[in-house]
This record gives sequence, C-alpha cells and structure tokens, in this order.
Amino acid sequence: MRKSFLKPILLLAAMIMLATTACAHPTPKADEGINGEVSDIKVSADLKDTEMAVTDMNDILTDTIEVMSQAMGRTIKNVVIKPEYYITNNQHARYPVLYLLHGATGCYSDWIKKADLHWLADRYDVIIVCPDGQDSWYFDSPVDPKMQFETYVSKELVEYIDSHYRTHANRYMRAITGLSMGGHGALFLAFRHPDVFWSCGSMSGNMDITQFPDSWHIKDRLGNYESNPQRWRDHAVCNQLDKVKNCPLKPAQNIIIDDGLNDIFIKNNIAMHDQMLEMGIDHDFTVRPGRHSWDYWVNSLDYHMMFFDKAFHRGAELLRKEAQSNVNN
Repeated sequence: MRKSFLKPILLLAAMIMLATTACAHPTPKADEGINGEVSDIKVSADLKDTEMAVTDMNDILTDTIEVMSQAMGRTIKNVVIKPEYYITNNQHARYPVLYLLHGATGCYSDWIKKADLHWLADRYDVIIVCPDGQDSWYFDSPVDPKMQFETYVSKELVEYIDSHYRTHANRYMRAITGLSMGGHGALFLAFRHPDVFWSCGSMSGNMDITQFPDSWHIKDRLGNYESNPQRWRDHAVCNQLDKVKNCPLKPAQNIIIDDGLNDIFIKNNIAMHDQMLEMGIDHDFTVRPGRHSWDYWVNSLDYHMMFFDKAFHRGAELLRKEAQSNVNN
C-alpha cells in the first residue's frame, strides 16, 4: 500500500497547529478576519511551518558520509537516503538498497538535487545510496591508482553500507542503476559482480566506449585508445555480455535498459539490445521520446524504481524459501 508522503513529524506538527487532520486546513470561521473577511495570515504561517517540518525530516533521513577506500587511499563522499519507516517503524526492520550513479562531470549530490529521492525511498521502502564516482567511469583504472571505482562501489562501499545501516546483506536485495556514465557503470559493475547486484539498470548509458575515444576523460582512465584498443574493448559494457550469459548464479539478473529517441547513445543502446536478444539474455528494453537530459532521467527513474521494487519482492520470497529449506534440512 502506498504510504502517505507526509512524515510523522509533519503529521504531529499539523495536528498541533491546526487541531484537525494533517490532510487539509480547517475551514476558517467568518469572524476570523477583519470585518468578517477570512484572513490568510494563519494559513500562510501553517504552510511555512509545514514546509519546515518536511525539510527537518528530510534532513534527518539524509546522511552525507565519507567512506575510506583502501584501494585508493582516500575517502569518497556519498549521500544516503533512508525511508521514513527506517526511523519511525520497527527498529529491527531491514531494507533493500539501490545504488544510484551519476554521469560524467557530475557528483554524488546530483540526483538528490534533481529528483525527489525522499519520496521514492518512502514509496518503495528502500535505502538509496548515491556515491561520488567522479569521472572514473566506475572502472578500476589501470593507469591511475587514485581511480579504483569498481573496487570501491562493488566492494568497499557495499560493505560499509551493510555494516552501518539495516540492510539485507544479500544480492537479491541490491540494485544498481545510473545515467549516462552511471548507466555504463551500473551495468559494468553488475555484470562483473552478479554476486553483489542481482538487479541493474541503465538510463542513456554509453554501452560502447570505444566509439568515443576522445570524450569525457575516458582516455585518462584507460590510456589512449590508439595505443590500448584491447583495454578499451575489455572495459566496454557491450563486451561484458558473455559474463551474463555464462553466469553460474541463478536466478539470472534482472536487467532494465532505456534510452531516449534523440539521445547521443541511442544507436549503441539498440545495438546492445539486439546483441542481448541474439544471446538469449532476458532484459527489459525501452525507447521513449527524450534527449540526454535531466527531464528524461528523472522520468526514467520512476520506471526503474517500479522494476526494482518487483525484483526486491521476488528476492524477499526467494530468501524466505531458502531459509525454510535450510530449516527443513
């Protein structure tokens, strides 16, 4: 059942201020204003207090954390969004986690500025983690020891989140997705680490980095394409599909990919979709009107959240069955 968007603190504040339900303001009496006219001063004050209550609760549910990366010898910033029930309900309840990646030239705070992550966390009872991927392309760079983001996101950050938050420390209950560079990164990490991420997605991802040898600092992470063509091919998402096809872990991963009709990466998204169909790799693939823009990605995130929510419910059922089987054995 969809929960109310209002936080518990907001409900309490509204009840105290208005002496009525938190869903609507009371109908003012005719004598509340001057000369029998209805005054809006009280309503305006209530709305201001309401907005402050929402902001206060969002602050409580938002953590900006620095996680030490042993692989890089430095700390990396991340934003963590908790659902409201994390602090208001059963204090022993555990939650699935979505790792949400930003694009090139972006940072860990991009998504929280552009999308209502608090609403999504509440709606789907999920913890959302936005790591700072810098311009790493989420590789372990073979040329820059300070850019080891495959190890950081798939191991160091996941271990930190599982040890510091009430998560389900299980692949069934983790998902990863992102936009543009983050779409590439999400699939790259999930395909190479299916034991960590059961569900994964991409929004306007660059599926074949070899087509863009001079763009977005990729050569700073892999070296020049002309001198290292095989290295570039080895780090392209479209060349990770054998790992998906031959993955011994079952059930197979849940994969969602989408792109806009006018996006710069639409051709290599369609090409990888066709390749996945030819290889018999199950996945959801959608093309919608849109460009390489935040309007498209914010809209796309809604579809990804619904997709991952279904996967989390399937994962919870699988965990229950596995637990029951262990008891019976």
